[in-house]
Amino acid sequence: MPVAGKAHVPNHMVASTMKRERDLGEILETVDVLDWQGPIHTNMSGSAVTALEDGKVLYFPRLAFELPYEERRFLSPSVADARAKNVSFDASTGALKHAVGSAADLSAITAMLRRYHEHALALLRLLLPPYSDTLDIGRTSFRPAEIAGRHLSAKKDDTRLHIDAFPSTPTRGKRILRVFTNVNPAGHSREWRLGAPFEDVARAFVTRTRGYSPVVAALLNAFGATKSYRTAYDHVMLKIHDSMKADETYQRDAEQNAFSFPPGSTWMAYTDKVSHAATGGQHLFEQTFYLPVNAMIDPSKAPLRILERIAGRALV
Repeated sequence: MPVAGKAHVPNHMVASTMKRERDLGEILETVDVLDWQGPIHTNMSGSAVTALEDGKVLYFPRLAFELPYEERRFLSPSVADARAKNVSFDASTGALKHAVGSAADLSAITAMLRRYHEHALALLRLLLPPYSDTLDIGRTSFRPAEIAGRHLSAKKDDTRLHIDAFPSTPTRGKRILRVFTNVNPAGHSREWRLGAPFEDVARAFVTRTRGYSPVVAALLNAFGATKSYRTAYDHVMLKIHDSMKADETYQRDAEQNAFSFPPGSTWMAYTDKVSHAATGGQHLFEQTFYLPVNAMIDPSKAPLRILERIAGRALV
């Protein structure tokens, strides 16, 4: 099992000081991996699993996803449908969505995304062996568009601090574990803001989450607006997500740290617990996984259990 310690953060990767920062060592753990299948070199004081469950981001500064010459032509916003901005791949079915190009292009893009999926899965099995048998595979995506400067509603604007919750895809408490890799060919970093601990976020916004109706949840599912039944937990998480993004004062004054993920780096986090915002950058690969709460080393650290303690009742 890898062991860890305080994140080593090179000065050139930390943006200018923002209001109410935490020590980055409380938020970020650096793991030195050069290959998706190992070996791992790290000075972490505990396991990578513990760091993730505590709400930290695992940062791999030298773990690159290499693109051969023939794939570099896809590093262009033109490969994605303009309405979607991202290309999506489902490893379980082989389905590719929102990609633009010839049949040969689509086949090559599919192969590229499948390879990233396989790399991310190998990394999780290497780094997080207790999870290996219980992970559910989510979508793989490629994001070739610049995230800064988009004109989106607050709910859809990921440059605003938020925790992940999906309107059409209830998780019923499952954890959302995501792996990201910056492949920007021009040397541009992926700019993030990392916010307050989840329990602080929850307590700040939980009073705005009233209004859950099992009848409405059943109707949403029956008419296909959601892919499964939206539980009280999903309702609360979605309301927190939306309220965070809509609150201009919170966005401006909340505890937050800026961090730049350079090209050739990879990072992972439970994005249902890590308050985050992606404020700049272009050309990113991402893989989503889901984990049942009871498969965690410490289920009490899950957002579901934290929210149930705050609410004093079961939410699923």
